[in-house]
Formats: sequence, C-alpha cells, structure tokens
Amino acid sequence: MKYLLSTIAVLACTNVHAAAWQPASGQQQLPIWPGAIPDAKSAAGPEDEVTLREDRLIAGRPWLELDNVTRPTMTIYSPQGRSTGAAVIVFPGGGYSALVIDLEGTEVCDWLTSIGVTGVLLKYRVPGSGPHWDKIRNVRVIPKTHTALQDAQRTLGLVRHHVGQL
Repeated sequence: MKYLLSTIAVLACTNVHAAAWQPASGQQQLPIWPGAIPDAKSAAGPEDEVTLREDRLIAGRPWLELDNVTRPTMTIYSPQGRSTGAAVIVFPGGGYSALVIDLEGTEVCDWLTSIGVTGVLLKYRVPGSGPHWDKIRNVRVIPKTHTALQDAQRTLGLVRHHVGQL
C-alpha cells in the first residue's frame, strides 16, 4: 500500500509514464532465468514501462499498468512477524497484455506477509505471452509458445527448490 500511495503522489495526472518498475526498497527481486531467456522476444516499447491508469478505475481506484516485460523476475516478500512456513506465488492479472502490478500484485503480497505467509510476486513476460484478444485485428490469438506459462513453471520450481531459504 505504501508503494501505491507514494507512486500516486509522484504520478499526479492521468496516464503518466514513469521509469521502469522496481519493487519497494527492502524487497529482493531475482531473475528467474539465468543467462538466456527461452523464447525471448524484444519489447514493443520501453522495458517495464509503468503507467498510472486513472481512466479505467478498478474498485474505484487508479492502478499501475506494467507493460513490455521481457525479463521475468520474482520478488520475495518476507512475512512480518512469525512465519507460517507457507509461500504463495502471486500472478498479477492483465489479460496477457500488461500486468496490474499493484492492485493484483504488490498489495496481495503485502496482505500475505501480514498473516505470516511469504509472498512471491512473479513479473512474467507480457504482452502476448498467452492466449489473448488482439484488439487491432479483432481476433483471438493463441501464441505458439506460452511464455507466461514458462515463467510460471520456472518460478514454481525455484520456490519449491528454495523453500527453506524463503
């Protein structure tokens, strides 16, 4: 929540573009692919471009849209207080076109940590990383390679492998 409020304060007008998204200080962000990323594609615009969306409110609130993700990462949110030993991977929504990084990502992780659960926020590749509707061509697109699924599977494996270290 602190991240959202500080971001809104900095981005005071509609659809303002900011620098690449970074997690709040104190959060550990790690690449999920060492070296070459499988089925990598170049971004159509600036990498990890953030836009404050006030034109389409969600639950009456503005939200941060993260576009052009080509380098997937996971950010570890450690539990506040006593840890339950559980971890949950959070996949922000966005219809495979962008990520709603705050309302469906960082805020979910903040809530998980408040109840003693480790939150793992996956910043997966978008756009076009899974089945989606192409608004320009007015057609459903099913990509040959589902890169969002690759990122999800890789993250799940990493979390399972490092379960004692989270």
